[in-house]
Amino acid sequence: MPSAKKVSWAQLKVGVVALIALVLLGVLMFLITGPGGLFRTYAKLYTFLSDSGGLVAGSKVSVNGIEAGNVMKVEFAPGTDPKRFVRVEMRVFSDFLPSIPEDSIAMVTSENVLAGRFINIRKGSKPTPAKDGGELKSREPQEWEAVVDSGNRLLNALDVMLKRVDNIVSVVERGEGSIGKLIYDDQLYGNLNGSAAEARKLIAQVNSGKGSISKLLYDDALVEDLRGTIAKTNRLIDGLEQGQGTAGKLLKDTALHDDIRKTIAEFRTLAADLNAGKGSAGKLLKDEALVKQVHATIARMDSLLDGINSGKGTLGQLVVNQQLYESLNGTTREFQGFMKDFRANPKKFLSIKLGLF
Repeated sequence: MPSAKKVSWAQLKVGVVALIALVLLGVLMFLITGPGGLFRTYAKLYTFLSDSGGLVAGSKVSVNGIEAGNVMKVEFAPGTDPKRFVRVEMRVFSDFLPSIPEDSIAMVTSENVLAGRFINIRKGSKPTPAKDGGELKSREPQEWEAVVDSGNRLLNALDVMLKRVDNIVSVVERGEGSIGKLIYDDQLYGNLNGSAAEARKLIAQVNSGKGSISKLLYDDALVEDLRGTIAKTNRLIDGLEQGQGTAGKLLKDTALHDDIRKTIAEFRTLAADLNAGKGSAGKLLKDEALVKQVHATIARMDSLLDGINSGKGTLGQLVVNQQLYESLNGTTREFQGFMKDFRANPKKFLSIKLGLF
């Protein structure tokens, strides 16, 4: 029978072996089920940032959204370039290198606000692929403070909106404003109820045949008058379509239509001649010399009228001199009397005396 000491030692060895086996099994399962597989190789790529933006070792690395590895190190970089303060070492699958052009851009991003940060490599367009240990250009991530600030502005806007809605609800609850009065004012409710009652009375009167609206709806004579008017309108339209009357001929008579078109064409020709300065009217519009002559004639007429009004010349004296006017008037009356006597007794003025010497 084995001793207790030997049994304890055997149990210890079995426990240690089982523990090692479990550890190896876990590592093997991780390698088999992990993104890289058990026998997959890796290549290193580097990029530089001014700020890590919450990126940590172990973060995912993807190429255009497809998982391609993880971040190995996030550390300070040598030098004083503010855009290269942080160096990020990435481990990507070796078979992904031919699909990553050397002008690709590494960006720090996240799937949502609460998720962790990772690197997404946007493929470039150059035919030359990136090399193991090569460097990729980077694009700065959006600062977390900017995201938080944007969220705060949104929350502040929502808070202001909620306060306004609360104020409106308070005004309505106090019975103020149109909506508040509509809900809480008994007098307004009574007025609305009375208006509804009046509307019902009006509808009842219309249904009973009273009033103008009711007659318009139910009076057969009025309907017949409307039908007669519509029939006359239809006949008038039929006459127009058949070319009856002046309006009908204007619509249907081709000769009249042609005459109107010819008249319009002649007017256009006349207007063109006037614009071209043809004819007397055209020259009057376009000939500067003729226009000047007309202006000069008008000026002379003005001078002549001014002289007459001022009493110059025979006409001027006739207009202005009252004595001359009265003398002419008297002479005219005497001549009229003479002619009257002559027509009454012409022998009196036509007698001829003969004398012998």
